[in-house]
Amino acid sequence: MSSETTSASTIRLVSVDFDCSDPAEMARFYGGALDLPVIYSSDDFILLGRDGAPGLGFIRIADYRPPTWPDPAQGKQIHLEWGVEDLDAGQARLLALGAVEPSVQPQPDERRVLLDPAGHPFCIAPLS
Repeated sequence: MSSETTSASTIRLVSVDFDCSDPAEMARFYGGALDLPVIYSSDDFILLGRDGAPGLGFIRIADYRPPTWPDPAQGKQIHLEWGVEDLDAGQARLLALGAVEPSVQPQPDERRVLLDPAGHPFCIAPLS
C-alpha cells in the first residue's frame, strides 16, 4: 500500500449512448421529445444535450438488432423512465414523434411502455 497522496479526479457522466441503425432518426425522436439540440453530428454518431449537462448519444451499428421486449430473445439494452404531466397526452406526443406502442402493457393505468424508433423500450409515468 502506498503512502503517496493522490488528488481525487472529478468524474461526471458525459452521455448515455444508444446503439442503433439510424442515429439521425433517433436524434430527431429524442431531440423532439426532450427538447434537446444537436451538439455534435457525424454520419455515425449524433450527440444531443446542453452545455454542462449529460447528453444522449446515438451510435450507428452496422448489424444492429433491436430488443424484442417483452420476448427475451434479444434483451433490453437500456431502459429509461420518463415523467409526464398527463399520461395520455404524453403518450400521444411520443407516438406522434415516432414511438411505437407495444401490445404488452403491464400496468397501463400507472405507466405506459413505449418503444423508441430503434426498438428500445422506455416507460412514461405521471410526475408525482
